[in-house]
Amino acid sequence: MKVMLVGEAAREHAIAEAVCRSRFEPKLYAAMKLRNPGIISLCKRTGGEYVTGKTTDPSFIVESAERFHVDFVFVGPEEPLFHGIADALEEAGIPCIGARRAPAELEMSKAFMRRLMWKHGIPGRLRFKAFREVEDAVAYIREYAESVALKPARQVGGKGVKVIADLQAYLSREKAHVKEQHAKIISEEHMKGYTDIEDRILIEEKVEGPEYTLQAFTDGRTVKPFPLVQDNKNAFEMDIGPETGGMGSIAGRGMLLPFITMQEYRRSTEIVKACVRAVEAETGYKYKGVVSGQMMLTAAWGPTIIEFYCRFGDPEAVNVLPILKSDMVELCQAIIDERLNKVKLEFEDIATVVKGIAPKGYPDRRDLAKGHPVVVDEEAVKRKGGRVYYASTDLQPDGTILTGGSRLVEIFAKGKSIPEAGRKAEACIPFVSLADGWGVFYRSDIGSEILLKRRIEQAELVRGVYKYRFRKGLVGKTIEWIPGRGKIVLEA
Repeated sequence: MKVMLVGEAAREHAIAEAVCRSRFEPKLYAAMKLRNPGIISLCKRTGGEYVTGKTTDPSFIVESAERFHVDFVFVGPEEPLFHGIADALEEAGIPCIGARRAPAELEMSKAFMRRLMWKHGIPGRLRFKAFREVEDAVAYIREYAESVALKPARQVGGKGVKVIADLQAYLSREKAHVKEQHAKIISEEHMKGYTDIEDRILIEEKVEGPEYTLQAFTDGRTVKPFPLVQDNKNAFEMDIGPETGGMGSIAGRGMLLPFITMQEYRRSTEIVKACVRAVEAETGYKYKGVVSGQMMLTAAWGPTIIEFYCRFGDPEAVNVLPILKSDMVELCQAIIDERLNKVKLEFEDIATVVKGIAPKGYPDRRDLAKGHPVVVDEEAVKRKGGRVYYASTDLQPDGTILTGGSRLVEIFAKGKSIPEAGRKAEACIPFVSLADGWGVFYRSDIGSEILLKRRIEQAELVRGVYKYRFRKGLVGKTIEWIPGRGKIVLEA
């Protein structure tokens, strides 16, 4: 058995490790942009190989897979899928775990996802407007003073999202100016170079509540959900600072988070299943691979979709894959053969915490965060009860590991509770540093009792409102007062 992995982040390190635990004893091969030390070690241990190159180039991936004579390919990140890697592999007769280009638009185009949910009447949808020209977006902003979320219409690595609450009348002009400026920044900076979708700017209604991620495997017919995970995207403690790719994440024992109920979990799963069915109806292709709903518990709907991923989250994958008890290769084969309903998806009954460590400069000045020599004492981390997953790092021929400009490692730990796992991960932090003295940072509050309490209180507040709305038949509806017209109800 030969398996090739595409990608080089901590997510892919976790996927590679799960593959290598298989009873089929596969040889691991990898195609990467950077030389991830953890993935390379697994390739060598299993008798496989690795290559480096442009992982969004279909010809490079197909040629590598054919040269290695692999049985299937697992694509980790989203951009290769957006560039049609799965299509090229399937056309070459090589099975792929990863959505084809058309279904992957569920993540690539946030406007496509929103339109799909409205067209098919899927719960958890938000009101939105998509714009192809920045001038139209600015004109809309000037006309309507609302609390909104402004986003790039395409997936651009989690960058460019700004949520603006427009509640004070005396600040409406200033808030409008901020919205206008950010719309221009989205168009000129975050969407620069992306020509694969027509929409440029997305304006959505603002919602609030605790976020969580529902990751799942699907073969197009069956959706098998993983335990819920919550990512923490802000760079600094207590959810402040710029948004990052994720500074760490938590998962509770069993399938739930401490602030999400079983009913909410099931409803979230049904939303993801409905979107998988809708994608096939819209594109004509079955969705095969990983699908993840980035959810929020809101007063409007309860479980609400913020965005979709056509892959595992990062760091969310690192919470769940190390505790996966089912055989990863067997699961992949079941996806390929469309018999996922015949395979059990089982996990250890344990809580997990992941803490990302990043070089200073990340996320806004990645040029400053790049090229620093990394020192990781893996044995010391193990002694403290943690595990290292290498992220944006590049192994040099002399054995030196250099930072790639993003998070350099993610520390995984597990325990009987989230705070216990958080303390174990925290104890591992001193064993990761940069040899040239350049600083690193992380979030000490991820997995802490104080932050967990904050999430629980927020969820309880939101839950009280959306349950009241359910009883009154107001879920998905917005009531607004328009001068001269009175009360109107906007249907979802």
